[in-house]
Amino acid sequence: MKINTALILCAGYGKRLNPLTLDTPKPLLKLHNVTMLEKCIKLIKSLGIKKILINSFYLKDHFPKFFKDNNFDIDIDIEIIEDGKEILDTGGGILNLIKHSNEDDFIVFNPDTVWTKEYFDEINKMEKFYFSEKLKNILLLVNKNLSFDKNLKGDFNLENNLITKELDKNYIYIGCQILSKKLFKNETNEKFSISKIWNKLIDTKDLHGYESKQNFYHLTNLEIFKKLKDLWLYQSLNI
Repeated sequence: MKINTALILCAGYGKRLNPLTLDTPKPLLKLHNVTMLEKCIKLIKSLGIKKILINSFYLKDHFPKFFKDNNFDIDIDIEIIEDGKEILDTGGGILNLIKHSNEDDFIVFNPDTVWTKEYFDEINKMEKFYFSEKLKNILLLVNKNLSFDKNLKGDFNLENNLITKELDKNYIYIGCQILSKKLFKNETNEKFSISKIWNKLIDTKDLHGYESKQNFYHLTNLEIFKKLKDLWLYQSLNI
């Protein structure tokens, strides 16, 4: 990949997964004995990315300990950056992370999606489209029919790789995007949602999407997490 730095957003409270997340951050919950964060990092490594910046806030002390206690076969420079005195939300969290880098373009992951090697080709193609079309921001989306959690509603519409918001939204943002640092040059608010930037780009027809064809698994809440654990056990036993 041309992109050298990935961001992983790990600051959230994960309240919908209580009581599990009362003492364990959501990215450190396990499916088939592997944490969500490790699944995400393994995909990033396969993409050839050299550096990962991780933000933290809630139960922040768990992340340095996690990396200290686990010897991953991952030759990537990983840096943990705290949000600070308050959680910065998704947009503020990204802004705080990119301040620690001289790069211009970043790939951003939410670790509550189950990231697997099946996403490798799609993310590479998404990156090529991003640079070939000189885009500002591109999101990885999936048709809601492919979502394991059937209660999830669509976030956007997608046509010819252009994202819109109509009444009937058929596409879900699955937690991977590529963006330019330039989008944040006029941002002064420390705490804000990334949707603030997305909405501005939609208004100017500058927010793009790439459609994933993979089944989408996401740690939405405690009920879905339990179903996913059962599913992973079922698949691992080849029943």
